[in-house]
Amino acid sequence: MRTRREFVEGAAGAAGIAFVACNLTSATPVQAQGRRREVVVNGRRVKTVDVHAHCAVPEAMALMGRKVEPQTLLMSQPADRIRAMDEQGIDVEALSINPYWYKADRDVARELIKIQNEKLAEACAANPERFVAFASVALQHPDLAAEQLEEGVKKYGLRGAGLGGSVNGEDLADPKFHPFWARAEQLGVLVFIHPQADGAAADLKSRLKGSGGLENAIGNPLETTIALSHLIFEGTLDRFPGLKICAAHGGGYLPSYAARSDAICVTFPDRCTRALKKKPTEYLKQLYFDSLVFTPEALRHLVTETGPGQIVMGTDYPFPWTRTSVDHILGTPGLSDAERVAMLGGTAAKLLGIKA
Repeated sequence: MRTRREFVEGAAGAAGIAFVACNLTSATPVQAQGRRREVVVNGRRVKTVDVHAHCAVPEAMALMGRKVEPQTLLMSQPADRIRAMDEQGIDVEALSINPYWYKADRDVARELIKIQNEKLAEACAANPERFVAFASVALQHPDLAAEQLEEGVKKYGLRGAGLGGSVNGEDLADPKFHPFWARAEQLGVLVFIHPQADGAAADLKSRLKGSGGLENAIGNPLETTIALSHLIFEGTLDRFPGLKICAAHGGGYLPSYAARSDAICVTFPDRCTRALKKKPTEYLKQLYFDSLVFTPEALRHLVTETGPGQIVMGTDYPFPWTRTSVDHILGTPGLSDAERVAMLGGTAAKLLGIKA
């Protein structure tokens, strides 16, 4: 394996990572064309950071028998990506890859993650002012995942880890995953949790069929809600209080109905079998959530439940959920200038080690 320095020195020739929608193509480093939107709050230029942006590595996917397919969604080429960032006023994207390798055996998982993290590092080195990345880890092998996270951070300069909301039907709070959580806490890096398509949505497949894309519309946020709830109620956040966790899609449904998590332990105390150090809703104040909640009222409520310092901007690029994440934050009433600056990029920059 090459060192981080060798990656940076060889960045001009970086290739092999595909910025994708639902399919894959090759990509190379690019320079943006056209005017770049500068975001200003009260006369101050703000560096904006998108923590929720997807990509994929075809070479790694091939190890799981996944073949490169033609592009089917818009803006899935690097030039398109940077152009879209410029148009929307996004300065930096934090790249992550949704886990598809949780069923791989140890040897395949080791090789797949090695390829993937190397390519992520190369992509970031090719455009260091525009991209950082979360390391991929083989969480089905927790001790290996801990090693991969440390290598990703220390050797390749990656800024944390991207996880699914469950691992082959097992919740992230399962004690078997404690070695990974311990290493993440020790390293002090951000862990980005994104729902798994084969998680809650697969478990409820018969109920989510039909019109409306319910496996995504309902299944994905439900997967995140379950993941966070277990991390709270099983005491994972008490055991590892220094963890920095960011949940996609505004944390799913949990912040929208968080008070019920407190009420369950009052109404049916026998069902809360693990003593917690504080009320369940108070743990929301130590988690982070992306801003992808679609309306000003939804964002206002998310801020009320979690605190303005816990919100970071997320677009879910290249999936076309939104092209107005910056304006969503700028246009939500009741926020101070300082809160807007923090949400647009200030908080994420601190969490990800991005220079102002």
